[in-house]
Amino acid sequence: MKLDEFFPYRLAVLAEAVSRSMAQVYAERFDLSRDEWRVLAALAERSPMKTTALIEHTTMDKMRTSRAVNRMLQAGWIAREDDPDDGRGYLLSLLPAGLALYRKIVPMVQAREAYLFEGLSDDEKALLQRALDQVLERARQLARQG
Repeated sequence: MKLDEFFPYRLAVLAEAVSRSMAQVYAERFDLSRDEWRVLAALAERSPMKTTALIEHTTMDKMRTSRAVNRMLQAGWIAREDDPDDGRGYLLSLLPAGLALYRKIVPMVQAREAYLFEGLSDDEKALLQRALDQVLERARQLARQG
């Protein structure tokens, strides 16, 4: 087996390259980590959100999520309140400053995303999305099987 032809390796290399190119926008210009960006984007999509749902949605572990949330709380981008349905849990909400930050970053990362797909037709982009969805579902099935 050649490592450069092994799908999981190629996918990891691709994910890292794309992630680094996106991080140039939010890390260098806005001093935001990748994890903080994920939290910001997730809460812009749905707020308020239970901490447990955020962890699941962002696929980050509790420690990474906690670090990102704490920094964002200190920055005044998000708010945390007790979850009335779970005495040990919290609800996280995006504050106006966080939403403003998100709105500044989105056009920049969307422009980079568009650049990545420039050489693909709409049909090829749709096919890629479907293929990724199928592979993701199969990977989840394998994880459940153990």
